[in-house]
Amino acid sequence: MAKPKILLVDDTKLILELEKSFLKVSHVDVITAGDGVEALELVRKDAPDLIFMDVNMPLMDGITCCRLLKSDPFLSAIPVVMLTTLGNDEDRQRAHEAGCNDFLTKPVDRRLFLEMARKYTDAVDRRDLRVPCHIPVLFLLGGSPVGAHALDIGDGGLFLASREEVLPNQELRLALFLETEQAPLLELKGRVAWVNQEGKRVHAGLPTGFGVEFSEPAQWQADELKRFVEAARG
Repeated sequence: MAKPKILLVDDTKLILELEKSFLKVSHVDVITAGDGVEALELVRKDAPDLIFMDVNMPLMDGITCCRLLKSDPFLSAIPVVMLTTLGNDEDRQRAHEAGCNDFLTKPVDRRLFLEMARKYTDAVDRRDLRVPCHIPVLFLLGGSPVGAHALDIGDGGLFLASREEVLPNQELRLALFLETEQAPLLELKGRVAWVNQEGKRVHAGLPTGFGVEFSEPAQWQADELKRFVEAARG
């Protein structure tokens, strides 16, 4: 079965590389274009399943490109997510009139980007790059400490094997020691990103438990997590 194709359109290479990095663990093919003209050529040659497109670009802006796509009966069904500047309601109105399906605000937030992509294709994995582990973790639930084990971890979050009942977006405080030489105690804030329940598993390869996304760890904590992941990957 062919992998879904996502087209990223932006005239800033740094933005394209950032968005590509968000999708690096997803089972999708990613193609890029630097302006609306190039995007139209790519879409007409081999239509993608989803498009993320900046508004302001040279040669042809995103609004014009979106309008042309949505006026083509063979291409109009492709979802188009427009990236607009924070607070620019005029761009949003123009994009809406051009027929776009959704909006995201720049600078792009990784979690919101992946949630938006997941809305249109379930091939998108919202998790960061993870490594397997077996790390004891304490977290507070209803004011009481609860023990669990992290079965995978990345610099953006972890998966906890646990039968405790939690809800998506529930905020948690966690404490854990990484298996490193210095082994500093990491006290992290996070939120429940998804839940693996009995009979309703989001990730079939994982047991009952839930995924946690870290909420703005301190720089030294982020550095420790990255070092641990890189060392585990070899």
